[in-house]
Amino acid sequence: MEVEAGRKKRAAVVVLGDIGRSPRMQYHSLSLANQAGMEVDIVANGGSDPHLSLRENPSIHIHEMNPPSVPTLAAVKLVSWIRGAKFIVDWHNFGYTLLGLSHGRSHIVVKIYFWFEKHFGQMADGAFCVTKAMQHELAQNWGIKATVLYDHSPEFFHPASLAEKHELFSRLGNTICSAMGSADCISVEKEGDDKNTTVLTSNIDGEILLKPNRPALVVSSTSWTPDEDFSILLEAALMYDRRVAATLGEEDSMDEGQLWIDIKNGKQFSYPRLLFIITGKGPDRKKYEEQVKRLKLRRVAFRTMWLASEDYPLLLGSADLGVSLHTSSSGLDLPMKVVDMFGCGLPVCAASFSCIEELVKVNINGLLFSTSSELADELMMLFKGFPEECDTLKSLKDGALSTGSSSKWSTEWETYALPLVNQVIG
Repeated sequence: MEVEAGRKKRAAVVVLGDIGRSPRMQYHSLSLANQAGMEVDIVANGGSDPHLSLRENPSIHIHEMNPPSVPTLAAVKLVSWIRGAKFIVDWHNFGYTLLGLSHGRSHIVVKIYFWFEKHFGQMADGAFCVTKAMQHELAQNWGIKATVLYDHSPEFFHPASLAEKHELFSRLGNTICSAMGSADCISVEKEGDDKNTTVLTSNIDGEILLKPNRPALVVSSTSWTPDEDFSILLEAALMYDRRVAATLGEEDSMDEGQLWIDIKNGKQFSYPRLLFIITGKGPDRKKYEEQVKRLKLRRVAFRTMWLASEDYPLLLGSADLGVSLHTSSSGLDLPMKVVDMFGCGLPVCAASFSCIEELVKVNINGLLFSTSSELADELMMLFKGFPEECDTLKSLKDGALSTGSSSKWSTEWETYALPLVNQVIG
């Protein structure tokens, strides 16, 4: 982030990646334009459209190019020196740890990258980071004083209304009802072009209602990279499928396709079908899609898709549970996807790593898991009695809604980021 001082304030936000897949930098840009009153130039890779609020903002100008990650810090420092501008770095993660996923931490290229990142990072006039753990690492081992700016979702992340759910799933109907392989427990429900019914909702005489026999909707967003092990989710889904069958002690037909009943201790509990919608782009997507096609699932269905930036919040706001597979190459950053889920009042099952509890509070707004078996246990526990009698899921949803509504990005940015920006530019 390069901030130029002068009569007319102007900021250049340089993104090491696709701006459409960099929500935090989108939010920085909106805040610099709307809250700091600056003209903003975004320099980033093309590929995915950013949110409509950026594209329509007259103070934000997007310049698509392909800045190589290694020399960018040096190039931005040089340009800021030439133009008399100030140079601020927002540390989301460390580039050298990401490179280490493919090369190993001891590789000479990774060591050079570490030196480069540290050397030019120290030349910045100011710095932000995403966790207290990262702040400590930067201070102790990098000699960099950074301000913690926690991720918070902007205002357009919120629980979806019934009307919004119905409209979204009417538009996504063909994608949702098309199985990735052979017919599954969701595709058998396809009802032609009837716009009055979706997989989740029905429009009855103008009143939109949630179907009582609807599947539970589980959403995960992934970059399809090695730091997110998608096989854990596949294995957990297969375990859920088999454990429900074992609990019932019988093979149930998908023709009724809705609920499976567990009668124990004189009480009846239902287990729903699970519909997993996985969003995101990345190198391992096709590999895992082929694995999904080979699974023989009776009570679980998967769909993969890339949504418009305006539809993604609606999907999160329509779901029953979010899953985060992010484990962090450094162990010091937090998944933005979880922040967005909380903004929509969506509870989360998240992969456990060193600083995740700065965000996910166990038994308050979510649960943590380390193995596929633990995740399967959580799915069984949370969805037993769905949709009416799953008290733990409802409690976590209340906690997620409270977390998401406690503070929004604009408030956090004005409290912690704007003072640093003003201090740096003088």
